Amino acid sequence: MLKKILKIVGITIVVLILAVIAIPYFFKDKIMAKVKSELNDQLNAKVDFKDVDISLIRHFPKLAVALEDLSVTGKNSFKEDTLVAVKKIDVALNLMSVIKGDKMEIYNIALEQPRIHAIVDKDGHANWDITKPDSSAQSPADTSKSSFALSLNKYSISDAYVSYDDRQGNMFMEVAGLNHSGTGDFTQDQFTLNTHTDAAGVTFKYGLIPYLSRVKTNLDAAIQINNNTSTYTLKDAKASLNNLVLNFEGLFKFVNDTTYGMDFTFKSPGNEFKDLLSLVPAIYASDFEKIKTSGKAAFEGFVKGNYNSVQMPAFGLKLAVTDGFFQYPDLPKPVKNIQLAVNISNPDGVPDHTVVDMPKGHLEMDNTPLDLRMLVKTPVSDMYVDAAAKGKLDLSTIPQYVKLEAGTALQGILDADINAKGNMSAVEKAQYDKFYAAGTLQLSNLLYKSKDYPDGVKVNNLFLQFNPKNVTVKDLSADYLGSHFEANGEVNNLLAYTLKNEALDGKFNLKADQINLDKWMATSTTTAAPAEEKPAAAASDAPFPVPANLNIALQANVGKVHYDKVDLNNVAGALTVKDETVTMNQLKADALQGTMAISGSYSTKVSKLNPDINLTYDVQRVDIQQTFNAFNTVQSLMPIGKFLNGKISSQLTMHGKLGKDMMPDLNTLTGDGNLLLIEGVLKQFAPVDQLASNLNISQLKDISLRDIKNYFAFENGRVKVNPFKVTVNGVRMDISGSHGFDQSLDYSLQLALPRSLMGTAGNNLVNKLASQAQSNGIPVQLGDSVHLAVAMGGFIMKPSMKTDLRESANNIKSQATALVKDKVDTLKSAVRDSVNNLKNNAVAAAKNELKNQLLGKKDSTTTSSGNAVQDIGKQAGESAKGVIKGLFGKKKAATDSTKN
Repeated sequence: MLKKILKIVGITIVVLILAVIAIPYFFKDKIMAKVKSELNDQLNAKVDFKDVDISLIRHFPKLAVALEDLSVTGKNSFKEDTLVAVKKIDVALNLMSVIKGDKMEIYNIALEQPRIHAIVDKDGHANWDITKPDSSAQSPADTSKSSFALSLNKYSISDAYVSYDDRQGNMFMEVAGLNHSGTGDFTQDQFTLNTHTDAAGVTFKYGLIPYLSRVKTNLDAAIQINNNTSTYTLKDAKASLNNLVLNFEGLFKFVNDTTYGMDFTFKSPGNEFKDLLSLVPAIYASDFEKIKTSGKAAFEGFVKGNYNSVQMPAFGLKLAVTDGFFQYPDLPKPVKNIQLAVNISNPDGVPDHTVVDMPKGHLEMDNTPLDLRMLVKTPVSDMYVDAAAKGKLDLSTIPQYVKLEAGTALQGILDADINAKGNMSAVEKAQYDKFYAAGTLQLSNLLYKSKDYPDGVKVNNLFLQFNPKNVTVKDLSADYLGSHFEANGEVNNLLAYTLKNEALDGKFNLKADQINLDKWMATSTTTAAPAEEKPAAAASDAPFPVPANLNIALQANVGKVHYDKVDLNNVAGALTVKDETVTMNQLKADALQGTMAISGSYSTKVSKLNPDINLTYDVQRVDIQQTFNAFNTVQSLMPIGKFLNGKISSQLTMHGKLGKDMMPDLNTLTGDGNLLLIEGVLKQFAPVDQLASNLNISQLKDISLRDIKNYFAFENGRVKVNPFKVTVNGVRMDISGSHGFDQSLDYSLQLALPRSLMGTAGNNLVNKLASQAQSNGIPVQLGDSVHLAVAMGGFIMKPSMKTDLRESANNIKSQATALVKDKVDTLKSAVRDSVNNLKNNAVAAAKNELKNQLLGKKDSTTTSSGNAVQDIGKQAGESAKGVIKGLFGKKKAATDSTKN
């Protein structure tokens, strides 16, 4: 009996184990279909995931379902932007709900390594607006139609990266290394959700001002959730920003689908200056715990009101520092007498009612004071500014107060005394008498080195003069990467650029002795992207993005520019940076043993990954080999250049896109142009060499060419060459066709070949054709040259030839036509002579007959009076036959000379 029981138990255990293993596979297809159907029904985006992992062990007795490598990519203007990418979404489901198949109940959700990129473009469109519109918007949503139901009691997010880029509002936020978890009974209408959040780094920028930079953050909050009113209330929530602790309380409410209500207050419970000082990245990053500080600080604020696309809540922020002091224990000098007062207020949520007031900003380094003050009002309608800055600082002393990153060197003198007061409209309307601006800023003998700039940046002198109209750059003298620069110019809207993020408008004249662009481009790609973001491609693989907030006109003169394999000398031209586009206008230079004139543009406005390019150039008498070896595009457009030595002139216009490696995407290039080969020698060019071998014409090898011009156009990866003529050593060629960027050939050649240059095989072929014509009754007398058609295919290095003799037949046909025409003309002449002769004979005979009849005489040789006239008619007929037979009749004893 015991054995029987053990046997039953054993079988049961085995069955259960097999069920645990097998059940996931039974329901995998059903679950995948449910997930994909739900996503497609709800979202207007491209959704994809690698696989679904199903297990009864991971969350036993619940069914564990994990979506691996989920990605959600936007459409339309956001088609290149990934909104969400998640390594794994792990969900715990009620097994019986899966078996029944009506609704699948979800208990737990865990997200591993999500990457969220939220973007608002300049027109206010959000990339997360991907839910499909509800066609039944007039009636309440029927949640019973959903394939899933929440019985949630736990969720978690681990190692997340979140970025929020509001390009319309000029606001940016980044959260890296984010971990968040929450527990609560989501089946209830009212419950408490206990949450914990921490982040390795939080960055927040508004305009050009970074309010937070890679701040380490923690937040513990118990959120009271009321699903009946869609209200979420925080009480006694505690957050920390680096060393600064803040107490939060308030509520967040969904007013409707587009409006959110909020009422929050926050305040620092402590008043130590050191806590506030921790928000300064350079200070917090190095030995912050050892730093000696004193002084008091206060930090508090509020947010209250509704937020939607046309409304924002009221807000306020107060920050104060009194008698601040800090000194690193291993540095010789302190920063002292720090006094700061900042008050940012908006009483009603109207953006134009925002006031930023900093009446006091003061610090001293080695008894050298620096003072700042600023007041900004009506920032939207007509910004009012009252600001001043004054101080003199020896930059070489900064390492005595603050620890810089290892390998950093700094020296130079900064001297500033600037004042500005008035409404921006006065500057915009050129009413300079209503806006006050004065002062100077001078930077001299600056030298800065770091791991990102190991060669150093040196500014010998920078002198800026402020006036109501603009900021004049009186003098700029600098050295960077072996180049010496001198510049002057003006900036017309520095305040609007600084405070309103308007495009910086300016004009500059620049002179440089030499620029090595290889070094510049290498430097621009050495700065690594933040490790938290983990981009798919390295920074060096990304094209250079043109800044959106620049409107700069630059007139440049550079003695020498080196790029890759090209040296440009005496470079002069105009550059404009505007609307995320760099435009060149008649940039001229000496290069490649000739001259170049280039106009065009490079733009990242449409796509940051595939910039648009437009180019027009005019090159004169450049060296073919140097040009071919220098430019990959030339190698695709003119592959024959590899085998050609000499000089060319060319004009070209093209447009297309660049790839991520900054090289042209050849399949997107379209354009046209012309090319004049002034003089050159073609050697070892396989298509011509093979043609010469087939025809046994040595004169087609290593040929000299001169003054050959053709026109071409290119599109969809092929270059079409318009028909052109060339004569090589007595061989005339009519050439047309196309070649691909893959170096495939499709050309047609019509050749006029002197028979004296043709080999035995070629002459035998032509003689055979002439014999065939002779056998058809056309005695062709071949001239000194024959015509030949050649179809050229294959590839540059492995061409194929097809000789088409129909053109030769056409030539013989034309000879035959000329022969027949000549015979016909001869016939006409012979017949005309015969007719005239017969006519004369007939008239004479008629006269004699009439005379004889009148005189009664009879011709003894005539049988009747009409016989003489009849004989003349017969004679005319026989004469005509003889003429025609003489023209076209064969001579039996004739020999066909063409067969010799």
